Amino acid sequence: MVEVAFFVGAIGALGGAISVIALRNPFYSVLALVVHLVSLAGLFLLLYAQFVAAAQVVVYAGAVMVLYVFVAAYVGGAEEPLWEPIPGQRLLAPLLAAALFVELSIAVLGTALTALGDEGPTLGASFGDPASIGELFLERFLIAFEAASLLLLIAAVGAVVLAGRRREASDGG
Repeated sequence: MVEVAFFVGAIGALGGAISVIALRNPFYSVLALVVHLVSLAGLFLLLYAQFVAAAQVVVYAGAVMVLYVFVAAYVGGAEEPLWEPIPGQRLLAPLLAAALFVELSIAVLGTALTALGDEGPTLGASFGDPASIGELFLERFLIAFEAASLLLLIAAVGAVVLAGRRREASDGG
């Protein structure tokens, strides 16, 4: 049963991530990101990291995505087509996907699984609890944590500024 839940979560995470970059409409792209984040929360639950899964849903799939939905609605873009037509894309995309699949298969089957051994990785007793996560965020990964929050803020402000310029150009032109 755990394997089925893992594959459902993995397919949801991969499908959501691919849809985020494939869809041209910003609103649909944000909704695909919500699917991706909820699938990641399910994968965290399989790792017995209940706090991280709950934080993933509440903070990212909840609060941050609501902000992005408002930004996407403000920016607009509903008149754009769902998929971007690129000449030669239908021939090139499956070839690149097959090459990536072969490369990842060689990497996973060649080296990565042999390092795990027969019993697999062992997790400490404090894995996934709020104290150990807070310690990691505020000590070991502080710069990366703050850089990610700053990047989210810059992206939201930039989208609002670009939408304002776009509306001024359409009203004045």
